[in-house]
Amino acid sequence: MPRNSLTAAIALCLLAAPLTACGGTSAASDAKVVTVYSADGLKGENGDGWYDEIFKDFQKQTGIKVKYVEGGSGEMVQRAVREKTNPQADVLVTLPPFIQQADSKGLLQKYTPAGADQVSGADKAADGTWTSVVNNYFGFVYNKKQLTKAPTTWEELLDGSYKNKLQYSTPGVAGDGTAVLIKAIHDFGGKDRALAYLKKLQSNNVGPSASTGKLAPKVDKGELLVANGDVQMNYAQSKTMPNLAIWFPAKQGGKPTTFALPYAAGLVTKAPHSANGRKLLDYMLSRTAQQQVSSIGGGFRARQDVKATDANATALTKLMAGVEIFEPDWTEIDKNLTSYVESWQEATGS
Repeated sequence: MPRNSLTAAIALCLLAAPLTACGGTSAASDAKVVTVYSADGLKGENGDGWYDEIFKDFQKQTGIKVKYVEGGSGEMVQRAVREKTNPQADVLVTLPPFIQQADSKGLLQKYTPAGADQVSGADKAADGTWTSVVNNYFGFVYNKKQLTKAPTTWEELLDGSYKNKLQYSTPGVAGDGTAVLIKAIHDFGGKDRALAYLKKLQSNNVGPSASTGKLAPKVDKGELLVANGDVQMNYAQSKTMPNLAIWFPAKQGGKPTTFALPYAAGLVTKAPHSANGRKLLDYMLSRTAQQQVSSIGGGFRARQDVKATDANATALTKLMAGVEIFEPDWTEIDKNLTSYVESWQEATGS
C-alpha cells in the first residue's frame, strides 16, 4: 500500500476508534456512527453551516454521530477509490461531474432516500445511485472594498491590475475548479478557445488550490481581488466576510452565465454503516432539513415541494436575476474529463 494511502487508512482507524475495529467485522455495522466524505461548502466557518445544524439535529434524533471528512470534490472521490476494497465512508457528497465519476467507478450503491420523488429528474441519477440534497450554482467572488464595482467579463481579468490577485481552484481536483473549465468552454464556444483564454489568464493566476473554500477568506482580506466559488458557499461565507461579493462572468458582449452545481449525495458501496447512511440521506431530504438549506446554509433546496420564503431565499433569487443558466452535458463531461484536465494542464503549464 502506498505510504499516503496507509497514512489515510490509519488516520481513519484512529478517527473511528473505539466505536469500530478497523479491518474487523464485529460490531462495526451496529455502531452509532456514520462517516461522511464531502466536498467543502456546507459546513460553516464558525460551526454555523447547514451541515453543523443538521448533523447536530440528526444525532439528537437518532443517537448516530456523524464523522466528517472534507476536501475537494475530486479529492474525496479519489480517496474513496483508494479505499474501495475496504470502504471507510458511508455517504459521499460531491459536485458534478465527480458524482457521476463516483457512480461510473462503482463507488455508489442504489438507494432512493425518502423525499427523492420531489427532486427534479435532472438532479438525481436515473439508476438511483445519487440524489441532490442542496442545489447550487457556479460563480465568482470579488473584494467589494478594493474594487468599487464588480468585474463583468472574463476579458477584464486579463488586465495587469489582477496580476497575483486572482486565483481559481484546480480543475480535476476541486468541483468548483472544474466548473471554471466547463463555464469557459461554454462561454467561449469550445474547448480550444477556452484553453487559449485560460493560457493568457495564467499570467495573473496565483497558482493551484485544491480547495475552493480557502479562496474566499483571501478575497475578503484583500490578498486576492477575484476567485472562483459557488453561490451557496460564498453567500454563507459573506455573512462573516463583509468584503465578499458574488458575480458571474460574461464573454465580452454577452450575458452573464452560470449552471447548476448541486451537492449530490450517495450511499457508498459496501459502506461499513449502510443502515446509518440511509438514515442520514433520508434526513438530508427531510422537510425540516430542506427548509434550513436557505435559512441556515444559504443554498437552494433540492425538494421542489419545499417552499423557501426566508430572507436568504429572497436575496438569492434577486442575486440570480438576469443570469442565464445553461445545462452542461454531464455524460459527455464525465467521459472526457480526464482529457479536458490534461489539455488544461498543458495549456496553462500547471
